[in-house]
Amino acid sequence: MKIEVCGSGCSKCAELEKRAKEAVAIAGIDASVEHVYEMNKIIERGIYMTPALLIDGKTVSSGKIPSVEETVDLLRR
Repeated sequence: MKIEVCGSGCSKCAELEKRAKEAVAIAGIDASVEHVYEMNKIIERGIYMTPALLIDGKTVSSGKIPSVEETVDLLRR
């Protein structure tokens, strides 16, 4: 599974990345978490509000920071 956190590197984006990594550990799944900082790459993914969370290329959250529990649920879907 590939998880992408999209955002410029602000504190909200860093928090989302931290929560995503924590959720992966809790869920016990094999996944990589990558932070995408470049705005052109973020826009290419169809993201216009950051921070955003993508799972296997699909946007599951944009413009907010889901809780760790919410992120675990998203990963298990």
